[in-house]
Amino acid sequence: MSIDFRAINHAALSALPALLVRWLPDGRRHGREYVARNPTRVDRNLGSFSVNTVTGKWRDFADGAGGKDVISLYAYLRGIGQGAAARELASILRIPT
Repeated sequence: MSIDFRAINHAALSALPALLVRWLPDGRRHGREYVARNPTRVDRNLGSFSVNTVTGKWRDFADGAGGKDVISLYAYLRGIGQGAAARELASILRIPT
């Protein structure tokens, strides 16, 4: 079964502010960026992890990890593959797959 990554990413971008509050609760908006601590490692510096709320691009400036969309962010945060992340996000966003 094929996964419509584009549709899932599009829907996830629309819901991104709410998703980020859930996924990165200690973060805050700074312009177009949502800055937070990276929950996948010991991170003491707010802002070393950033997500662009318009594009979904994200980056960890301390370890160089990064991605170009919300699915890759979710996959990274959950430690799962892109396909599994897309399916989980589709379920969360109530997108039929």
